[in-house]
Amino acid sequence: MTRRGWVLFATMCVLWGLPYLLIKIAVEELTPAQLVLLRTGLAAVVLVPYAAARGQLLPALRAWKPLLAFTALELTVPWLLLADAERDLPSSLTGLLVAAVPLVAAFAARAGGHADRLDRTRVLGLAVGFAGVAALVGLDVEGGAVRAVALVGVVVVCYAVAPLVADRWLSRVPSTGVTAAALAITALVYLPVGAPGLQVPSGRVLAAVLLLTVACTVVALLAFFALIAEAGPQRALVITFVNPAVALLLGIVVLDEALTLGALVGFPLVLVGCVLATRRSRTVEAPAPLAEPVPSS
Repeated sequence: MTRRGWVLFATMCVLWGLPYLLIKIAVEELTPAQLVLLRTGLAAVVLVPYAAARGQLLPALRAWKPLLAFTALELTVPWLLLADAERDLPSSLTGLLVAAVPLVAAFAARAGGHADRLDRTRVLGLAVGFAGVAALVGLDVEGGAVRAVALVGVVVVCYAVAPLVADRWLSRVPSTGVTAAALAITALVYLPVGAPGLQVPSGRVLAAVLLLTVACTVVALLAFFALIAEAGPQRALVITFVNPAVALLLGIVVLDEALTLGALVGFPLVLVGCVLATRRSRTVEAPAPLAEPVPSS
């Protein structure tokens, strides 16, 4: 990979490891619905005109059925549940739990006919990865946070299935148009719920929302497209394995969250499991790359 590719890769690792910290700060004063409304609404204001000017919005809207399914799975449902869960969970633990997405995606891809058979290496990877998730939950989660962990579990399933929907039904639709339309649709969904009672938050929370919107959504999206063009889709998606470590580090350094036994035991297992479970068979031709997803956190 070129020097430019490595710079883009490092940028994406930070930009998509940062949202968990910013969400944790934002929900101190905002409801989950208000946060999703602000994040998607502000991002849509930027990306919708951009996509429309490039002629990429109308093709996305024509594919409205898969667009709605993708929007619900990638943004509307998981972004709300993620914000709700972080009212009870540390940002670092949330990021580590979301690292299980590739494990669930391996199951979902196999069930949907998008992957070759589960060989011994992949089965071992799934077993190791889910053992890591069990360690995270069993060692770090107290009784009162079980509901929050369940919410993150739904988020993981949504993030695992959404790319399959995009790959099957939206692969020929411009990805920027899909992203812009999905952001606008989600903002409209949460407008009647999030707008009432919404007030200007404190400077700290407002800064978190703006960073979440501009850096982690708009800039991250454009950087991700550039990374795909520079390094290819498979190398670009390796950031999935690095983001949780960034979330863990930021939670410890910025929010003074503890480095727990569950993180020390569970995260390495999840990481190893993800690498093994998503390993491609050398004898099977690689399938067409998935459509580029929107930022998944």
